[in-house]
Amino acid sequence: MDLCSQERKPLLSLAEALANISAAIQPVNESENLALKNALGRVLSAAVHAPINIPYDRNAAMDGYACASAELTGQPVTLTLAGTSWAGRPFQGALQAGQCARIFTGAVVPAGADTVIMQEQVQADGESIRFPANLKPLQNVRAAGEDVKQGQVVCAYPKKLSAVDLGLLASAGIADIPVKRQLKIAFFSTGDELAALGEPLVSGKLYDSNRYLLNGLLADPCHAVVDGGVIADDPKQLEDTLRAAAENCDVLITTGGASVGDADYVKDVLARCGQVNFWKIAIKPGKPLAFGTIGGCYFFGLPGNPAAVMTTFQQLVAPALRQLSGAPALHPLRLAATCTSALKKSPGRLEFQRGNLSQNADGELLVASAGKQGSHILSSLSEANCFIVLPSECAGISPGEQVTVEPFNV
Repeated sequence: MDLCSQERKPLLSLAEALANISAAIQPVNESENLALKNALGRVLSAAVHAPINIPYDRNAAMDGYACASAELTGQPVTLTLAGTSWAGRPFQGALQAGQCARIFTGAVVPAGADTVIMQEQVQADGESIRFPANLKPLQNVRAAGEDVKQGQVVCAYPKKLSAVDLGLLASAGIADIPVKRQLKIAFFSTGDELAALGEPLVSGKLYDSNRYLLNGLLADPCHAVVDGGVIADDPKQLEDTLRAAAENCDVLITTGGASVGDADYVKDVLARCGQVNFWKIAIKPGKPLAFGTIGGCYFFGLPGNPAAVMTTFQQLVAPALRQLSGAPALHPLRLAATCTSALKKSPGRLEFQRGNLSQNADGELLVASAGKQGSHILSSLSEANCFIVLPSECAGISPGEQVTVEPFNV
């Protein structure tokens, strides 16, 4: 129970809300082929196998001289220089007994050689190359397929592709890959009090910050995002707008109008044109959150205060979008840190306070409050780099106590 509210029954916990959302969401099935250079951040729709060995040939790990290990008997030996293996221009033929080849990093190791001795260890006198005693055989040679063997999985399904993944796929000669299609997402602000940027502000109005916040939070290659603008506090307009948008979208997100005020219509409109899965959760900020469906479209009605938008998006919407896109679950990183400031809290709800995480010279993690914690305050959210996660039963924190922190992933 939230001791600061008049709720007559226990609110849904964050864990229960996440489980509820996860059970309701079915990942998209459709896929498309993309050129590799356009696939950053997209989710694979099938595993990708290597068509070749990586590396393709045996090659040198450094500049030096290639020879057969049988020539290195533990005693000094002089070998005859038979030629050079350049990167991109291999030595032609095979080394014979008593021969070696000059070789450069990345160049193909000639047939008949299995060892590369670094150039600093030998003495060259024309075509006579002197190798000292006690050299280690079978060194500085990269085997064909040492990184990835032909036919092996290069990137597993359903990986979300990173820049490193693109480099790995390119090294296998893969020019295009199958990925899940983008999610079609529309977002809206609601409220008569909202003014657009560029308009003069008058008493009773405020600039709409939530759409800019959401636009940034939704910036992901897996998303095709439409800013739907502002919907007035008019239940019919809200219902007509949501019904129309749901026909062409996978996800709708609104901010504002999800609480219990006389002008808060989101939950009732959702019940009329779709299905309410749940409403209100036991977190702070962000209690008045509605989740449901409108036809085949998922709906998230977030609170109107910007800090609550950030919190509910990160804790509930982001995992849902990841699941819907087909990407594997990504659990938030949570760390233990020593709190250096006093934190006020009333028992009843899991609370996400804004904090600044740092590390001292001894490697200890420290966190301090980023400032005022009102759900309408954006400045402390801008200053923060983490959430301080306080359990529902917590009644406040004194300096020096251990707390759990969750670094921001934006």
